[in-house]
Amino acid sequence: MPTKVPQGDLALLQHPASRELLESKIPARMAYVWTDGTPRVIPIWFHWNGHDIVLATPPKAPKLKALAKNPKVALTIDDNVFPHKVLLIRGTARLQPVDGIVPEYAQAAERYFGREQGQAWVKNLRTMISSMVRITVTPEWVGLLDFQARFPSALSS
Repeated sequence: MPTKVPQGDLALLQHPASRELLESKIPARMAYVWTDGTPRVIPIWFHWNGHDIVLATPPKAPKLKALAKNPKVALTIDDNVFPHKVLLIRGTARLQPVDGIVPEYAQAAERYFGREQGQAWVKNLRTMISSMVRITVTPEWVGLLDFQARFPSALSS
């Protein structure tokens, strides 16, 4: 994909570096605004379904109160190998209560842990919670840094 695709363009999700990060075992980091107006960033498992980033959390998670008040979020998925690849996504979180385990969470567990351990994790989680909240983020803005052809704006001309 040519580097002419500008930052912000959703077509960046099709770039090989983006696809690699979206399929990786690297947790996303989600930034949101707490109810007192201060910023928060949390690591969180995610599932990319080709259109949305899907996250899940127990229904008592404190972040849900903040997301209900202000659903604007930013996500980053970045590796730790030079040259670094960084995928930046901005969007609006939609919250949906789900009985049982969010299916995309179960898929993410298998991606992160492998099939057997992922299924065991979800089986154990079912003994602790009876429902979850699906957090769906449809990308509204996408940025990509690969430190080869796509650099931060401070380094670009």
